[in-house]
Amino acid sequence: MVHFVGAGSGAADLITVRGARLLGEADVVIYAGSLVNPELLRYTKRGCEIHNSAEMTLEQVLSVVKEAEAAGKTTVRLHTGDASIYGAVREQFDELEKLGVEYDVCPGVSSFCGAAASLRTEYTLPDVSQTVIITRAAGRTAVPKRESIAALAGHGATMVLFLSTGLTEKLQRELLEGGYASETPAAVVYKATWPDEKIIRCTVGTLDKTVKENGLTKTSLIIVGDCMGERYLRSKLYDPGFATEFRAAEQ
Repeated sequence: MVHFVGAGSGAADLITVRGARLLGEADVVIYAGSLVNPELLRYTKRGCEIHNSAEMTLEQVLSVVKEAEAAGKTTVRLHTGDASIYGAVREQFDELEKLGVEYDVCPGVSSFCGAAASLRTEYTLPDVSQTVIITRAAGRTAVPKRESIAALAGHGATMVLFLSTGLTEKLQRELLEGGYASETPAAVVYKATWPDEKIIRCTVGTLDKTVKENGLTKTSLIIVGDCMGERYLRSKLYDPGFATEFRAAEQ
């Protein structure tokens, strides 16, 4: 049995209760050492076999899994954040199904949620944005043309960018070309929720300069949007004049 576990956004105590339990029960753990907090390995039991997938290919990961299965062992594949976002898990699922290996997925707290908590911001503010775009700038990994930064920027929605701090000159240009105003709020969150987290606020117009001045090249999220501004409308959810199935509207 293979359990794919989301490690959470960074801090070791932000793994889910289920994820921590699965780690503690595992005979073999394959973890993304380039991104996962090594403190999480403290949840493992004595004698657990640990592999760092940052130094492995897909084929090597599968080889470890096959050996574990042959020995009747349980494996945890520990991915950063939530495995559904830039986790490269689909290819692993498909290969496990070919091998007839049973697996399941334990969700985790994504770093984009951790970044919102650190920024103390709400991505979906009434009358500002009701949409969150999670994307990345095109680099060594291509992005479909219909999903270019400029095309997505045209929505004016809250945008969260992974894997893009090394591409900010092009990113800033495309954000502006797509429709964000130069003064649109932006933030760069380095290692969200880790002990050495760093938050840097700027605007779309100063994004490239800000990232370069602070030497940020990886392990950072970029958040763009007026959700970090001052203007918004109060939510209807707790408006006394708004009726719900749980309470009547006040007259």
